[in-house]
Amino acid sequence: MEKPPLHGIRVLDLTNVLAGPYCSYQLTLFGAEVVKVEVPGSGDLARHLGPDAELNRSGVGASFLAQNAGKKSIELDLKNDAQRAEFEHLVRGADVLLENFRAGVLARLGFDWGRLREINPGLVYCAITGFGQTGPMSQAPAYDQIIQGLSGMMSITGTEDTAPLRVGFPVCDTVGGLMAALSISAALVGRARTGEGCFLDLSMLEASISAMGWAVSHYVISGVRPAPTGQQNATAAPSGTFETADGLVNIAANRQVQFEKLCGLLDRADLMIDPRFADREARKEHRDALNTELTRELRKRTAVEWERLLPAVGVPAARILTVPQAVESEQLAHRGFFTDVPFPGDPGRVVRTSGNGVLVNGAPLRPTGAPPLLGEHNAQTGEFADRWGGGRR
Repeated sequence: MEKPPLHGIRVLDLTNVLAGPYCSYQLTLFGAEVVKVEVPGSGDLARHLGPDAELNRSGVGASFLAQNAGKKSIELDLKNDAQRAEFEHLVRGADVLLENFRAGVLARLGFDWGRLREINPGLVYCAITGFGQTGPMSQAPAYDQIIQGLSGMMSITGTEDTAPLRVGFPVCDTVGGLMAALSISAALVGRARTGEGCFLDLSMLEASISAMGWAVSHYVISGVRPAPTGQQNATAAPSGTFETADGLVNIAANRQVQFEKLCGLLDRADLMIDPRFADREARKEHRDALNTELTRELRKRTAVEWERLLPAVGVPAARILTVPQAVESEQLAHRGFFTDVPFPGDPGRVVRTSGNGVLVNGAPLRPTGAPPLLGEHNAQTGEFADRWGGGRR
């Protein structure tokens, strides 16, 4: 790949913590030049978040390192007239402006959409908020767990005995960031055709409910209220987590042919002719009885053995891994998913950063540099404006 798809795209990133930085990190991986505009002296809150207290104190917390490789950092106080003027020059030459302030904050600083469009008619302006720029909740603060609760996501996670449960990572922040990156990319395509930018008002709540498409559609289309199903797939059986001789394995025999292959491998042809398990709907109705029969056979071998045997006959199956096991998998290594970049301020150390699962012309997308120290590129603020074509007064 000679140049990545977003090579030459210039992004001003005013975001903090996760949804916004995750979005701009995706744009960075695709080749955009991202300049973080941070609050002087403190910067992105994520600089102080993570399990390592020393890194947090140093302003390079693990949460920051994970999403900011390859970006530049400048400090600007947008309440200061002179620095607001510098920001305006940067806006003039930018392709994208990304922020995740509470609705209306940037407008109160003098940069509403009308003013931004006046400065740069081709600007793509994406504002990420918990609930969008309008509506009765538009001014409410929102973090990932708040959105998980309000979206209904927690109500269907776990079992009848354990729900509601929080998903084990900030899924709503991540989904919001992905939707923002998708929206920005689409807007840039549109701008290439019309020459005009646009304002993207992104609601994390709505993006999360959109991502819950199957569960939500079961209610809004079929009138069926989704319920927590634990380790089981509500739409098919046998499909879920099963015990083996030494651990757990996920099996997804969602199609009839897969169920038959599973029964054949287990030497349980009788299950195929049992009227309780004759088709998908019957198997869902008698899920517990079917799972009992299958578990009796699955306990005869280890999870590793089933992971080898079941896919070989066309039945999707795999062990349940820990995060360390997943990170060290041969598959990720083969795909070049992780990249080591210099540690900020210490080129003798490295930071392991993740990709995004996309190969372009067979090559993985990688960050091009270290996560920045706070204000590391302050001296280049004017250079960014000049090079981007924004000019300076």
